[in-house]
Amino acid sequence: KMSSDNQWSAEEEEGQLSRLIRKSRDSPFFPVGIAGFVAVVSYGLYKLKYRRDQKMSIHLIHMRVAAQGFVVGAVTIGVLYSMYKDYIKPRFFNASKK
Repeated sequence: KMSSDNQWSAEEEEGQLSRLIRKSRDSPFFPVGIAGFVAVVSYGLYKLKYRRDQKMSIHLIHMRVAAQGFVVGAVTIGVLYSMYKDYIKPRFFNASKK
């Protein structure tokens, strides 16, 4: 952002950590997806040493598919939770008050 004297101020820009915290509050499954991605990739790299006769490219493809699957699963659960919170929960709680 620009201040009144057209000078850029670093204080007005959102930091990376505060942005991550804000995103975590907005969608609680965002950090779960990141953590799962890191866990799957870490496990895959650990298992890389013991892949025996499996080709490197096949091992990397399996790692990528597992990591993407975890992230897609976390996003799907997050969307379902958001839909429940925004549409289903208010409908049932409002109906019980009538």
